[in-house]
Amino acid sequence: MSAPLHLSVAVPVHNEETVLPEFLRRTRDVLDKLPGGPHQIVFVDDGSSDRTLEILGQAANADPRIVVISLSRNFGHQAALTAALDHVSGDAVVLMDGDLQDSPEIIPLFLKYHDEGYDVVYATRKRRKEGWWLKLCYFLFYRVQAMLSETRLPLDAGDFGLMSRRVVQQLRQMPEHHRYLRGLRSWVGFRQIGIAIDRGERHSGRSKYGLLKLLKLASDGIFAFSIVPLRAATILGGLAIGISGLYALYALYVKVFLDQSPVGFTALVFLITFLSGVLLFFLGIIGEYVGRVYEEIKARPHYVINRIIRGESSYRFSKHGAAECEFASQGLETSEAAKERKILL
Repeated sequence: MSAPLHLSVAVPVHNEETVLPEFLRRTRDVLDKLPGGPHQIVFVDDGSSDRTLEILGQAANADPRIVVISLSRNFGHQAALTAALDHVSGDAVVLMDGDLQDSPEIIPLFLKYHDEGYDVVYATRKRRKEGWWLKLCYFLFYRVQAMLSETRLPLDAGDFGLMSRRVVQQLRQMPEHHRYLRGLRSWVGFRQIGIAIDRGERHSGRSKYGLLKLLKLASDGIFAFSIVPLRAATILGGLAIGISGLYALYALYVKVFLDQSPVGFTALVFLITFLSGVLLFFLGIIGEYVGRVYEEIKARPHYVINRIIRGESSYRFSKHGAAECEFASQGLETSEAAKERKILL
């Protein structure tokens, strides 16, 4: 008989004060019915400006299963997910958003497949309740990304899913800053399976992913798992050289054998304008890759912790280190963490 499972639920939140009471009720109801335990919910408050942290603090003081990580500012969704994974202590981890588009009632189904030996069980979106243009953008993005990527990435799969402890340990060792966790999850490997579910609507409030943030996430997914755009620049450059060579031979033939000068000023202007646009476009792509290398070289932390709320205690940190997070998630403290802890509330 296998040992009882200790499950962690990792949830990044940002300005979700209207959703949290219902999310807490439904998630705790699900955890109460699961065998094993004690189970854990790790919330990461990604610099909320409303009462999100206050609500979470009250919940943590009332329920020992809840741990709240408060970041010093808004670092973004993927960084908040990373902070959550750094602080979980479960044998398996369910990663989900706090807006109730990811239904807590799916967790037992994830565990069923995990018991069958799968290290990663992720949800794929069977139906989405968004505008048609957004559905089209998601549909095209996942398929273009899968076509360009050297890693096999599942279609229509978000961050919502379950990962075993060894998968989480591998993700913790990945230092890259432009993170696309659903892609890193696929890159790790092990046994993985997707489950088709309907993605619900937000319980309340507004989505924190605007158009610019969606484009940034899409670019992270493409540039982090593919160098095809760089190869496309080489291929297009080779085609341009070939076409230019053929045009030069044509111009030479007309001049020598027909004693004429080739005509087509409009075509020439169009060709120059087109190639200039292509050149600038691919220069921008190269700059994107170079910029990402620059960001990695700076080696700044993915996030900075303001405090950790666990029951009646809350620790304040001046900076964040991965080793400290792992010990903090287990209620322990390294000697370095003790030196850096400034205030014990």
